[in-house]
Amino acid sequence: MQFTKLIPTIFYSDMSVGLQLFVDILGFELAYRDDTGDQPFGIIKRDTLVIHLVENREWAQKDRPQVRLETDDIEAVYQQVKERHPEWLHPNADEVRLQPWGALEFALRDAEDVCVIIQQPA
Repeated sequence: MQFTKLIPTIFYSDMSVGLQLFVDILGFELAYRDDTGDQPFGIIKRDTLVIHLVENREWAQKDRPQVRLETDDIEAVYQQVKERHPEWLHPNADEVRLQPWGALEFALRDAEDVCVIIQQPA
């Protein structure tokens, strides 16, 4: 038996903030969306990654996650973000840096303080 994928759920007060970060800025596609219930829900995908977004104000205020996305070309991702959306770069990690644990990293932060770290093994 093996586990094949981890699918995180991120809570937002306003799911459009998450869609802007992941779809508009990082190039994920919206695979599913349901706005009919008390908790609007969306599934976004890119390559082998899947993330669930849920609109729930209470949980969004309690849970400010940090998500890491690994890439094979961190410079390309960084240049794309820096050129198109530099305001989304995290103020504490706004450049690609080699970390002591051996990864190249930079980060983004959205309007609801969800932090997405982009990393590449060094």
